Amino acid sequence: MVRSEHPDPQFKRASYTCLNGQWEFAWGKDGSKKNAALAGTVEVPFCPGSALSGVPADAAQTDCMYSREIEVTEKDLAGRLVVHFGAADHRAEVYLNGTPVGAHEGGYTPFAAEIGGAAKAGKNRLTVFVHDDVRENVPSGKQTPKQESFGCFYSKVTGIWQTVWLERTPRSYIKSIRFYPDVARACVHAAVACEGEGTVRIEVSYKGRPVGSAEGAAGQTLTVMLGETHLWEAGCGRLYDVTVFFGEDTVESYFGLRDVRYEGKKFLLNGKSVFQRFVLDQGYYEDGLYTAPSVAAMQRDIAIAQALGFNGARLHQKVFEPRYLYECDRAGYLVWGEYASWGVEYGDLRAKGVFLREWAEAVERDFNHPCIVTWCPLNETWESLNDGKTVRDRRFVDAVYAATKALDATRPCIDVSGGYHGTSTDVADFHCYAGYEGLREHMLRAEAGAPDFPKMYLLGEGTKYNGEPLNLSEFGGVSLGGMKAEQTCCILEQDGWGYEAVRDEEAFLRYYEKTVAFLLSCGQLSGFCYTQLYDVEQEQNGLYDYARRPKFSAAGMARIRKANAAAAAIEQE
Repeated sequence: MVRSEHPDPQFKRASYTCLNGQWEFAWGKDGSKKNAALAGTVEVPFCPGSALSGVPADAAQTDCMYSREIEVTEKDLAGRLVVHFGAADHRAEVYLNGTPVGAHEGGYTPFAAEIGGAAKAGKNRLTVFVHDDVRENVPSGKQTPKQESFGCFYSKVTGIWQTVWLERTPRSYIKSIRFYPDVARACVHAAVACEGEGTVRIEVSYKGRPVGSAEGAAGQTLTVMLGETHLWEAGCGRLYDVTVFFGEDTVESYFGLRDVRYEGKKFLLNGKSVFQRFVLDQGYYEDGLYTAPSVAAMQRDIAIAQALGFNGARLHQKVFEPRYLYECDRAGYLVWGEYASWGVEYGDLRAKGVFLREWAEAVERDFNHPCIVTWCPLNETWESLNDGKTVRDRRFVDAVYAATKALDATRPCIDVSGGYHGTSTDVADFHCYAGYEGLREHMLRAEAGAPDFPKMYLLGEGTKYNGEPLNLSEFGGVSLGGMKAEQTCCILEQDGWGYEAVRDEEAFLRYYEKTVAFLLSCGQLSGFCYTQLYDVEQEQNGLYDYARRPKFSAAGMARIRKANAAAAAIEQE
């Protein structure tokens, strides 16, 4: 079995039983198969069509079925028996022995089904039907709406693509934990939600040493004073371990002691100005598509970014696996919590409910991760990709921003990365693929208080720059070879492409050093994000190829790291 590790160390019980591995599988949907064996097989948690799934791609299919037997004991039936799904894209129906036990809509967030009422001691058949059609006005991120990948759209991800597991709990149990770190007071506030009444006890340790505890009635927010102070910082993922007790239930978790906010134009981490030297990470893998083949692969992606001097990433157009965020937490790797917002028609307010329901689940799932320093629910809410004439409804953007701030007031929120911005945002964010000279001209005007990046605001709407902190969340995207030096490239259908192309390594390095040095010198800029860390299918403008092999010599990679590591003007003020 691959991917047998616990998928979410922030909420871990000893009763975890991994259900990854070989399942029975078939394309399509057949209501008569709710309690029947299926002819084919698939390797869960890899989506059908990925190399690791063992199932050939079939781009015409929008439905698939999974089935397997699970063993249940009499002891299991004495408490709650729950099957968890990390994610299944897009709409899932779950059956046990032919009885419906759960359903979920949304391809990026977890769901669970209590199966005790339909279970019996011995063998039981678990069946899942999944429907996914990216043409249905639902969030789908960078998944292609065509039969094939093209431009900046990649392979489809249909079906189960995160870990499935079984969990046993008492009837009275811990439902959720929210941590509110308090750097100033050297403590953490913990809101523990429980099913049932009783006493909650929290024990906190650091590297095995007890550093604090608290107890109180279920439902109260408890404060744990910390005997040792260890701040979570960029490159130093210092984590406190937590054990929560409630009656017969025990959950293991962790938190990082850190504070994030903006002050003026500066991004502050624990009160210190930190320039966000980010790189774009699409979260795609050659062999697993949306799903990393191993924890080591997740760790590698973080390590290769840090090796080039990046202190974080924009996790682009996807809700990444909780286990990946855990590795970011451990590494002290800053990230934006983003959503797979493409696929939704932003001019259609009927889509807002679908969008907000799953986005709220994503924020709730990832609230405790110290690595997430900013929420970014939307990307480039420009003209409709389908007709090019319909633009987004500003109320859609404003509602998403307001909902995000209501869900989490502890983090900054960028309403839209790259525009069109709405009436409220914590950061004025923009994209620019205009090459060095174009970027420089735009940035100088932005520093003068008049940013005019393309499509940052919708003309005639009245939205405008109000002095918010400035951030450049996409630039670069440069390919090596294939075109004349410095030639601007359009997005092609299937050919390898970049936003620009240079002739050779030396030309790229000169461009990169010059551009990054200029951006770091901009005293009003709080951060940047370079496009991108690695190639994805036909989009071949990464610093590494799709297999994560360096595209440059060791000396060239060292020059990229040195450029990124230079001090930023905003960090020195």
